[in-house]
Amino acid sequence: MKRSALRGVRASSPIQLAILVLLTGMNASHAQTTPSDSAPEAPAADGAKMAEVIITATKRSTSLQKTPVAVTALNAASLEDNHVQTLLDVVNLVPGFQATGQGDHGVITMTMRGVGNDSAKTEYADPEVATFVDGIYSPRPEGATSLLFDLDAIEVLRGPQGTLWGRNSTVGAVNMQTAKPVLGQTSGTVEAGAGDYGRLGARGAVNVPLGDTAAMRIAFVHEQHDGYVDYQKLPVPSQESQRAAWLASGGSASAFQPINPNQFVVGGPKYYAQDQSAVRLSLLWQPSRSWKWNVAYERFADRGTLPMNLMQTPRPGQDRWSALIDTAPSLHRNTDSLRSRVEYTVNDAMALSYIAGYSKFDGSSTFDQDGGVSVPTSFATGATYQANNTVSSHYTNYSHELELQSTGKRTLDWQLGLYYAAEENSIRFDIPVFNGTQQGTVAWQGSFIQPKETVKSSAAFGQATWNIGEALHLTGGARYTHDRRTNEGGNGYTWNYDASVPQVPVSPSIDPRLPGQGYSPGVPSNDGVYTGSKVTGLARLAYDIDRNNMVYASVSTGYKSGGLQDGGKTYGAETLTNYEIGTKSSLLGGALQINNALFYEKFKDFQFSAPVTNPDGTRGLATNNAEGAKIYGLESEITARFGRDDRLQMALAYTPHAKLGHLIGGSNDYALPKCAVPGISTCLDVTGNEMPHTPRFSAQVQYQHMFRLADGATLTPRLSTHYETASWLSVFNLGEGDRQKAYTRSDIGLRYAHDKWWVDAFVRNVGDVNVKTSAMNGFGAWVAQYLPPRTVGINAGLEF
Repeated sequence: MKRSALRGVRASSPIQLAILVLLTGMNASHAQTTPSDSAPEAPAADGAKMAEVIITATKRSTSLQKTPVAVTALNAASLEDNHVQTLLDVVNLVPGFQATGQGDHGVITMTMRGVGNDSAKTEYADPEVATFVDGIYSPRPEGATSLLFDLDAIEVLRGPQGTLWGRNSTVGAVNMQTAKPVLGQTSGTVEAGAGDYGRLGARGAVNVPLGDTAAMRIAFVHEQHDGYVDYQKLPVPSQESQRAAWLASGGSASAFQPINPNQFVVGGPKYYAQDQSAVRLSLLWQPSRSWKWNVAYERFADRGTLPMNLMQTPRPGQDRWSALIDTAPSLHRNTDSLRSRVEYTVNDAMALSYIAGYSKFDGSSTFDQDGGVSVPTSFATGATYQANNTVSSHYTNYSHELELQSTGKRTLDWQLGLYYAAEENSIRFDIPVFNGTQQGTVAWQGSFIQPKETVKSSAAFGQATWNIGEALHLTGGARYTHDRRTNEGGNGYTWNYDASVPQVPVSPSIDPRLPGQGYSPGVPSNDGVYTGSKVTGLARLAYDIDRNNMVYASVSTGYKSGGLQDGGKTYGAETLTNYEIGTKSSLLGGALQINNALFYEKFKDFQFSAPVTNPDGTRGLATNNAEGAKIYGLESEITARFGRDDRLQMALAYTPHAKLGHLIGGSNDYALPKCAVPGISTCLDVTGNEMPHTPRFSAQVQYQHMFRLADGATLTPRLSTHYETASWLSVFNLGEGDRQKAYTRSDIGLRYAHDKWWVDAFVRNVGDVNVKTSAMNGFGAWVAQYLPPRTVGINAGLEF
């Protein structure tokens, strides 16, 4: 399409606008044919040129606009402006990125370019989007919930990153870069804030030199607010109606007992509360220009509460943000992490790095799974009581990576690496399910005890770029990964309806493994071994049209290991092949940047995980390999400066096709018909359904203007708006309850800064829009978890 033709085209919809952005970017790139014949661009307005952004997406420091990878880089200022605390706050800033807070574990699961797994929240399942801190993999999803504090940047890489970043980066990777100590500098920041829902927060960091060759940095953060969910009082039926309901269900008059209202929670900590703290001690030792060692210890503690399943259609007379709760929320998590990076410059042409990490996690929680959707008619009728309790969860993991790479500008840029990682996990997870109330009769209950699960992964990789000329660059790479998983001594223990044992909910005081407790082990046990290996690769051709415009095309593959499930059964690996064409352009003298990516994904052997009921009445978490999916779409990022005081950023994603291949899916979280497939009680054929958490179009727009006041003070208002079309919340596509309708959600802020101190006020979700992140109807009525309601706050800080 010629430029003259583009002038006559108008975008009548957001989708057409996104397509025109890509065509415009490519047209701008091709307007000048070679670097040698390019005419000089008009200079940007005074102060409008944007600073160069350096990223590590290719595991070497490169300019964002010179790196042929679809990557979003968020620096410390952008993270602060958007009040980023967890990955849930990052997703709106990245095209094609979605994240949800998931129920009974309260972890964050991520979807990118239509690919994700809502069940990647326990030791049984891995995510498709890998998370890293300073290049070190964080294997369990709890790591993604940690407070994001004292960061230099977050880089979100879109598309398979299997060559350089390894397994479980099937569709992308997120790398968080912590702020590092600086030699010879004494400096620091401190900030405190308050807001509604009892919000209190504080954070800070200080850099201290330790002689000429060493430095230390100490950073801390604490954030807390009350829960958003109010408690409903139980509308207790009369004893006459209770007795009648009990007798009508077939119960005997002698066994009747009135409902105990004290079993319903009316006070104490509420669901959706935050109480998180973290501290990080970082050390730098640089004895010479050739040697550098960064090492950091971090402690994270979470004493908040989990999100809550809320009725999508509130009970008459009740607010949406309230629930009839029979399980008090609790959460107790500690994470200790140690990260180390040693860099050695071998000579002018080569550098060696050794990256090592260790982390240990301990946690427990209680969660009201039934959501109080029904009011009991007697102590054992009219409702279902179900609590999902993580009695204990422990994991340790460590990793080692050795990288050797070329340095400087050469005809052939190369890097080689060896990687090894290991995990050891254990968990006890209890699910008591009772008729009516927890004083009622057992509907089903069980305890899943996995005392030892191990994961070992080793890999060798290499990647090289042949700089054929000043403008043409050919890149190829491959990675071989070998995985081994074991389950040792694990089993599910199910209530065996022994009339001689009191019917009480399973709890930590009960050891279901002991005889006489009323539980029987599953047959077979969970013991098993899985081994597998995979080669992933990358081929990419990039062409610098001139110093401000480039175009690239690539084929890349990603891989997620197979594993073990209940009963010791194995499931296979999943793979993704991504075909991509992208452009990166800096226009108007550097005042305008447009980056585009057009992609097509072939997703194979999708690991679909869900809690299921087996035909024999036992329950468990089942994982099956579905056929996969085919997805294609367009992403665009636009950044513009108007003079030195105005900044506009846009992130656009258009995904017109995200369809599942063949899959017969079952899940206890949804009311599904009886299944004709052997081994599954209820199921639904979801072949051809749309992938969840994949809106057809989404857009994020941010604008800020700086007013320059007297004495060097500044006042900066900012507006951020996110819009997306409707999207499904599960693979079942079950109607409006299973769908988030199209919505617009906006934040506003105002920052006053003078010299080295500032005050920042903000309102998040100005319109108080209810946005569902997950949904289910396994208990009858549709429930959902939501993004937070409108919140207001203020922060004040000082640099020194």
